[in-house]
Amino acid sequence: MNRNLALEFVRITEAAALSCAHLIGRGDEKAADKAAVDAMRKAFDSVHIDGTVVIGEGERDEAPMLYIGEKVGHPSDVAPKVDIALDPLEGTTICANGGVGAISVIAVAEKGGFLHAPDTYMDKISCGPGAKGVIDLDQSPTENIHRVAEALGKRVRDMMVVILERPRHQDLIQEVRKTGARIQLIGDGDVSAAVAAAWPDTGIDLLIGIGGAPEGVISAAAMRCLGGDFQGRLKFRNEEEKTRATKMGLLDLNKKFQLEELAFGSVMFCATGVTDGPLLKGIRLLPGDQATTQSIVMRSKTGTVRTVQAHHNLRIKSHL
Repeated sequence: MNRNLALEFVRITEAAALSCAHLIGRGDEKAADKAAVDAMRKAFDSVHIDGTVVIGEGERDEAPMLYIGEKVGHPSDVAPKVDIALDPLEGTTICANGGVGAISVIAVAEKGGFLHAPDTYMDKISCGPGAKGVIDLDQSPTENIHRVAEALGKRVRDMMVVILERPRHQDLIQEVRKTGARIQLIGDGDVSAAVAAAWPDTGIDLLIGIGGAPEGVISAAAMRCLGGDFQGRLKFRNEEEKTRATKMGLLDLNKKFQLEELAFGSVMFCATGVTDGPLLKGIRLLPGDQATTQSIVMRSKTGTVRTVQAHHNLRIKSHL
């Protein structure tokens, strides 16, 4: 993939983030999500790619746009064929409540570079480069915490583990507490949390627990770029999801996916902050219909990570 595409994808996440800026804290999740989806889809139209959404806002019968299988971009004979994993507003509840860590995010791979999976759950574990190769979903949370602590040269009591605050995680939370490790419970936004485990100065060492499978694939793309590690196993809610997974070509429904099986080949990842979080500052709305955004863009090919600070004149933004 041409590295010049990276800035084009940042413009797309910026558009989605800016579109829901006025809905932060307004309590309307659907309106915030729709604004981000509409803006992202429109922004894709100007990018010269032949793109297919493989991780999106749901499957075609569940989502009006940016669904799994939808074609995006402005294709031509010379436009690269790419697969897209996206979440126009990762953390809709966060945005609606004015909470911490809502982002707009896109991951891009060469054709066939992402795992194709139905919109279901995934059991996940994510860590930074310092503990790459030591995590294992087949081991207990206790064992993984001790392995990562040893790899990082930290005491277990100094470890910070991020877990989604859900009823299904009650036993997990209790087990982690028994190890002596610290816990950061989050209500939403596990892409930010997974990536933060590999991001300097966040204080996060490990993410464990069950969240969305689409978010898992996106997180894996970021970890490919950052040199971190990630494993995932699909957790199906019903037989229909298993059937869909089989139709998508998944033969082993209990497979433990390694990082390179979730996102492989040349991969790009970019995200723009909507609200302040561990990765990015949120949008600042300024007098005179001005705004600032902070984004990150990274590539697996080079391992380069760029932070993009942008100032926007909302009076003349054509996509808003």
